[in-house]
Amino acid sequence: MEMYDSGVTEPMRTSTRDLDDLRERLSAWLGRRVSRVTRPSANGMSSETLFFTVDGTRCVARLAPTEEAVPIFPSYDLGVQFEVMRLARERAGVLAPKALWFEPSPEPLGSPFFVMEREEGRVPSDVPPYTFEGWLLEAAPADRRLLQDRTVAIAAGLHGAPYTAAELKGLGAAGLRAHVDGQRAYYEWMRGDTRIPLLERAFDWLEAHWPDDPGPNVLTWGDARIGNVMYRDFTPVAVLDWEMAAVGPRELDLAWMIFLHRFFQDLAEVFALPGLPCFMRRDEVCATYRELSGHTPRDMDFHETYAALRHGIVMARVWQRRIHFGEQPMPDDPDDLVLHRALLERMLS
Repeated sequence: MEMYDSGVTEPMRTSTRDLDDLRERLSAWLGRRVSRVTRPSANGMSSETLFFTVDGTRCVARLAPTEEAVPIFPSYDLGVQFEVMRLARERAGVLAPKALWFEPSPEPLGSPFFVMEREEGRVPSDVPPYTFEGWLLEAAPADRRLLQDRTVAIAAGLHGAPYTAAELKGLGAAGLRAHVDGQRAYYEWMRGDTRIPLLERAFDWLEAHWPDDPGPNVLTWGDARIGNVMYRDFTPVAVLDWEMAAVGPRELDLAWMIFLHRFFQDLAEVFALPGLPCFMRRDEVCATYRELSGHTPRDMDFHETYAALRHGIVMARVWQRRIHFGEQPMPDDPDDLVLHRALLERMLS
């Protein structure tokens, strides 16, 4: 999961580790010479990302964050992520990066990590947001629609593939109730001694609008959005960031995909920019998904509001990190920890 600051211009601090030390440790772990280790310009907020080359293979390592880095999530099971990526690639044909090695011990690099092959392509930017500038904003409408439809197809393919209960056991309890309960526990961990009334109102709203039938459970990507896809010629070539994968209704992914664009579009409008108002619209996304999967998305008001709540918890934690590192002060009103406060308030009312 990549993030952005309140000025939407600079990436946030994500790591306290020394790159030369990491290169030496990687070389020792592999028993082979590792070329210069670098971080991507937009490093992930949830896990640390490293680029390196070994024996001509371009690789990416994902490391669980250290405690001093003030992690976004309370726990990081990289072994489960590694397995989900493998399943998505082998069972669903989803172009998750090829998983190479997993190291569960923190001894080699200071925390568990896995290594995957590195793909090349373009990713819609978070910093500055793709609704502000960049290749997607400049693309022809037909190309953007092609990208949209092929991204929706990632979710349809993932959701429709067969998996056994044993293979998905590491993702925890299945279903919408378990998912929401998990988010409530995440909120309680994140907030510490600070209540955020807006997020608590959103949890109450969910209970008052609970779906009569949440529908069948499938393997969900979790962080399903275009900012986690690498494209060439508007076609996905790598599907990234699986740390939020879960077993639950299909609408979890669809609503997240729709809402995250709505979030970036709202930011553009705040800055009096046109953005992409005709991109990732709910009716078009749902129609494409129905055509590809045969499943008609349901309860989308509920699921989009839930997506806004989930994103609000993540953003509040991101802001806590910034406060911790002295990059911004604590706001007077804790609801301001939610960057999209005004949008969530509109959705609740």
